[in-house]
Amino acid sequence: MKYILYVVLAVIGLLLLLLLIALLKTLLTKQKVSAYKPKPDPEREKFYAEKLSKAVQCETVSHKGQIQREKFLKFHEVLARLFPLVHQHLEKTEIDGSLLYLWQGEKHDKPVVLMAHQDVVPAEGEWIHGHFSGDIEDGKVWSRGAADDKSSLITIFQAVEELLADGYAPAQDVYISSSNTEEIGEEGCPKLVAELKRRGVTPFLVNDEGGTIVTEPMAGIPGNFAMIGILEKGMGDLLIKAKSNGGHSSYPPKNSPIARLSKLVCDIEKHYPMKSRFSPQLKTMLSTLGAYGPFYYRLLFGNLWLFKPLLTKLLPSLSPQAGALMRTTIAPTMQSGSNGCNVLPQEATLNLNLRYIPHQDMEESNEIIRKLAAKYDLEVEIQDAYGACKPIDTESEAFRLVVETIREVFPGLPIVPYIMTGGTDAKYYEEICPACVRFAPLIYGPEQMKGMHGLNETMETVSLPGAVDYYKALIKKNK
Repeated sequence: MKYILYVVLAVIGLLLLLLLIALLKTLLTKQKVSAYKPKPDPEREKFYAEKLSKAVQCETVSHKGQIQREKFLKFHEVLARLFPLVHQHLEKTEIDGSLLYLWQGEKHDKPVVLMAHQDVVPAEGEWIHGHFSGDIEDGKVWSRGAADDKSSLITIFQAVEELLADGYAPAQDVYISSSNTEEIGEEGCPKLVAELKRRGVTPFLVNDEGGTIVTEPMAGIPGNFAMIGILEKGMGDLLIKAKSNGGHSSYPPKNSPIARLSKLVCDIEKHYPMKSRFSPQLKTMLSTLGAYGPFYYRLLFGNLWLFKPLLTKLLPSLSPQAGALMRTTIAPTMQSGSNGCNVLPQEATLNLNLRYIPHQDMEESNEIIRKLAAKYDLEVEIQDAYGACKPIDTESEAFRLVVETIREVFPGLPIVPYIMTGGTDAKYYEEICPACVRFAPLIYGPEQMKGMHGLNETMETVSLPGAVDYYKALIKKNK
């Protein structure tokens, strides 16, 4: 008994010592401050905002299973009017409404692909300004697509337009890649990649949307941060089916189809089947951000050698966002049953949307769902699925080029690699490019984050000049 007591006391003493070391380390480490703030440039802001306004007024909502090429050809006419030099000097390829431009460089061994998509999600509900008004008011452009993703597209075109006006000739080939199916996950971008494969092009760097300059990326961490997406989770849509002989609702049996589907959902909620893990990418992200936060952030995230086991257990239950960075997520999204209020369904269905994490990727996660479903006599049909992307080598020359460009254009802006929980077209380029960076150099504050795919989407005009300068610098620095 004494021996057990000594062991317990020793363990407590060791933990207290480790905690003291972590406290001292945190107290001796000065809190960092994000110093970057965009400088207003009214003349350029107005000029760029007017171009963005014209672009968003052309409605380009994409719909699953519909190419709608004619709609996007009208948008291409808008681009041609806004950027005449680009359309005079670059080689343009149009594939079913998606676009690929080539600006030939003096050399061809390190081509860079600048990406932004043309399509937008539907706009619904009551907005302060019209869904596709393009109004410029209160220092913002208001419209669906103002943030996602026509601001990126317009600033890419504007950067090339200005370089052409200056008589600049790029050292390396520059491609502009813009699909019209990003929001619906269809064939626009894969066709552009196939075209580059046909030409034998192996991009040195792909720069797509995904990460942005985020204001207050975590509660309690003030300032602007360049959040660079270096890893994109996979995605799967699983259809779960429950079958029976149906019947009248006046004498319902146990374990009816909807009851079995409900049991599956409750099982997932109560006993979450996916493993949480601190990946190297998450450790880097939290330790980098934590240095800019209050004391408790610096203590926890600055001493992951001590607190990682605790945080691995607690974070997923405290924050859905944190949980999404640590594990494969499972979201019930759609459900169907019978067509009559007094009819038991012969078949009921449930849709689960999974976002796969690399340490428990597509095949393993899907198999876990299959085994759970089998407990309740349910069938699983994989409707659509792709695995997680490989993390970018942050020591590579291509990634360093992005980092150096950010530091040059946005002095004082902290750089934070992060895990993308959403999806981008960049994943299709991974087949031909090892460095697919997700970073749009535009400032997304709380309003922009809330409006993306939501109500009252906006883009602040003050962030447009910096985005143009970023793309110009990236092209110039790629020798």
